[in-house]
Amino acid sequence: MPNRLAQETSPYLLQHANNPVDWYPWGAEALERAKREDRPILLSIGYAACHWCHVMEHESFENEATARLMNERFVNIKVDREERPDLDSIYMQAVQAMTGHGGWPMTVFLTPEGAPFYGGTYFPPEDRHGMPSFTRILTSVSDAYRSKRESVAQSAAAIREQVYEAAAAARARSTGTLSPALLDRAYRGIAQQYDMKHGGLEGAPKFPQPMAFDFVLRHWRRTGTGWALEMVSNTFRKMARGGMYDQVGGGFARYSVDAVWLVPHFEKMLYDNALLGRLGVHLWQALRNGDPSTSSGQAAEVRRVAEETFDWLAREMTSPAGGFYSTLDADSEGHEGKFYVWDEAELDELLGPVDAPLVKAYYGVTPPGNFEGRNILHVPHDPKLVAMRAGVGEEALMDAVARAKRTLYAARAKRVWPGRDEKILAGWNGLMLRAVAEGARVFGNDALRDLAVANGEFLLREMVRAGGRVMRTHKDGVTRIPGFLEDHGAVGLGLVALYELTFERRWLDSAREVAAAAVEWFWDEEAGVFYDTAKDAERLITRPRDVTDNAVPSGTSLAVELLLHMAEYFHDVEARRRADWTLETLAEPMARYPGAFGHLLGAAELAVRGAVEVALVGDPSAADFRALGAELATRYVPSLVLAGGRPDDAAGVALLEGRPMQGGRATAYVCRGYACEAPVVEPEALAGQLEAAVAAGG
Repeated sequence: MPNRLAQETSPYLLQHANNPVDWYPWGAEALERAKREDRPILLSIGYAACHWCHVMEHESFENEATARLMNERFVNIKVDREERPDLDSIYMQAVQAMTGHGGWPMTVFLTPEGAPFYGGTYFPPEDRHGMPSFTRILTSVSDAYRSKRESVAQSAAAIREQVYEAAAAARARSTGTLSPALLDRAYRGIAQQYDMKHGGLEGAPKFPQPMAFDFVLRHWRRTGTGWALEMVSNTFRKMARGGMYDQVGGGFARYSVDAVWLVPHFEKMLYDNALLGRLGVHLWQALRNGDPSTSSGQAAEVRRVAEETFDWLAREMTSPAGGFYSTLDADSEGHEGKFYVWDEAELDELLGPVDAPLVKAYYGVTPPGNFEGRNILHVPHDPKLVAMRAGVGEEALMDAVARAKRTLYAARAKRVWPGRDEKILAGWNGLMLRAVAEGARVFGNDALRDLAVANGEFLLREMVRAGGRVMRTHKDGVTRIPGFLEDHGAVGLGLVALYELTFERRWLDSAREVAAAAVEWFWDEEAGVFYDTAKDAERLITRPRDVTDNAVPSGTSLAVELLLHMAEYFHDVEARRRADWTLETLAEPMARYPGAFGHLLGAAELAVRGAVEVALVGDPSAADFRALGAELATRYVPSLVLAGGRPDDAAGVALLEGRPMQGGRATAYVCRGYACEAPVVEPEALAGQLEAAVAAGG
């Protein structure tokens, strides 16, 4: 018999709908039962693409005896962390405080009032390597709740005091001065952790850290520090040549379990690919602006990978209505990575005697393989070296690789696919919308333009309500769960990028509405902070506020950047005040722990060094307007704020007001620090002004 999760839309919850566990979704019914029957709550949090979540389900939640014990002694609640990041954040803090680490699946035991008193992550079915079995945990916790209630209450009170009350009592205060020196200190902190041999930050497992490296790229552009560009370029290309990147189908995996980017954790997340795709767009611009004799080949490789990532999005992760799906699972047929790996004999059979040797050499394929007896395709050697060893030209090698990709993709498509989480999350869609819109503008890619517009229309139609309120999740025609701060910040910035692509005013006006809603519902004037949940949200044990940029940018960092853009477009003094204050309150943590504030550092750089404002006035469909836009698109301009359109579109947009066309021709205005250069109509003149504006911010 299906349990209550059968009525949910989350694929993760539906995966557990046929467990013998009497699961509840989070809500009043479960909480009231726990209070009525005086039972502890077993809260299990995970997500659809989580490998160890699947393992624990198979070992414990599908086990009749274990389920019986859970049902007899607990009220069992299952939560999709991607739907409810507020619950995940609150209880992850408790687990980290209790155990010193966190992760998923997360298992937390709560009082009927929702206070955590014991928790952990994955628990095995039997005692193993010093870890107690899940059934041992269940028995011990339930016995303690029945017979040692005072001890349980003390544990819950201690966690409440240490984790929640201290944070709630804190009021925002300035921790330092925003300055170029602070940004330089943050850059040095990241650079000290850089892995010079393999790229990325030192250690394993290795996460891609796109936000931190985007900030490093900004530092290069402002200061001319060549090592900064090398760090970003080397890291991106090492990832793109590793098993971390899907060499056949495009798109990046969540992380690499080793230090060399070879063996990934095979799940693919929308947000990783949004952040990495956008980094690729910026890096292509940067390499184009560098020394062409050394960077042209690198730029071509970066562009290929970025566009392949967007192609993967369009092909495999886009709903018919225009929304972007959330994840692809790591597992298929019960094995992690099975969908993605190859035997040498398969390649011989599929590619034939001419191409197979070349392709195997290019992708490092060997008879014993590099992963459980099979091969993760990667690019261990520079293509020039592979071609030279094979006695062919590099062009002939790459032609063989291109043919092989098409053949291997078609063959792989006949395998059992990993599961796809088809819920559409507003925040993650906002991140990807921004990346796709920037890619479309920079690469001049009409297919990406259409993809971005369709996604923007989907978001406004299905997920943004009157007054700019954003909803969290949409699936099977149902939109539900009020959005969080990250949803408003990410969607707002995505709409800004769509405006900068199309110059259609509706996108900018919608972004302004979303930004206003973020302030109205998430800003606390007395405390001087943004909270992650709205003022009218469900009352939980605490009101969460996580300011660090983890796998995705924090709601705070997204909201701050969105407000800075609104301040530039509309001369919004209050938006600037709130953004600057928030940055000042986090100045010292940003400088001390830069890896935890990658996105916020980008916003700080915008605030400290100032925006480069560009207004393009004219008919966006005209050739002279497009020529100016194309010149701008090839240049990496950190903190660009771009407005454009006909003079009669200027009303209310400060960047456009009072700026006419010159001689009836499309005209560019470049401004920085409340001072503007003379208007120009030639792309070459615009290029010179852009370079001067960037240099002035160094």
